[in-house]
Amino acid sequence: MDGGAYGGGKAGAPFDPIAFVQRPQVILRAVCLLFAIIVFGCISSKGYITKEGKEVCLYKEDNNACNYGIGIGVLAFLASIGFLAGEYLFEQMSSVKTRKHFVLIDLGFSGFWSFLYFVGFCYLTNAWNNSANPPGGYGVNNVQAAIAFSFFSIFTWAGCAWFAFQRFKQGTDAAFAPSYEADPVGSTGYTSYPDATDTAYQEPPFGQQQQRGMGDFQAPAY
Repeated sequence: MDGGAYGGGKAGAPFDPIAFVQRPQVILRAVCLLFAIIVFGCISSKGYITKEGKEVCLYKEDNNACNYGIGIGVLAFLASIGFLAGEYLFEQMSSVKTRKHFVLIDLGFSGFWSFLYFVGFCYLTNAWNNSANPPGGYGVNNVQAAIAFSFFSIFTWAGCAWFAFQRFKQGTDAAFAPSYEADPVGSTGYTSYPDATDTAYQEPPFGQQQQRGMGDFQAPAY
């Protein structure tokens, strides 16, 4: 990114629509939006059949299965729109705390919705495997498509959670990064006094004279 907090660009930068639509988060969120439309659209259009004067769900005549699939699909559709709007406003968030809250909400919601889609996939698959074939194959393609795209949505929402985690990690690493700059020259030795010089030790002059005098002494001859 451009050096902003939590993987975003710097606040106040001009909006670039091409760069916006090329973001992995935006692309993946748009895919989540499309899959949500397919899931709840397929179930709501041909997921019910009229039997004995009332509508029953094709998933083992369990209306809860249809309601669950429609419910998670509609909420995922609305959430995807909200997160896309948040991605548009993310670059304009000047507060680091606001960005952090958005990233945490994205991480928690995306991870939770991936789990709900996993539950929905297992629920709908089990119900469909125990269902009788509808007359004339009515709605078979729709209910199978809802199952398939529920399975795909597990990975798309998990991918959104992963990108949110990477953003959160970038923000955390930046918060704990050292604020000082390393000295390019390198550390120098400590000097206790500015005028101190590395001069060699000199012996006192009297010591030298004494040693010289002792060396000239000669024992008397008898």
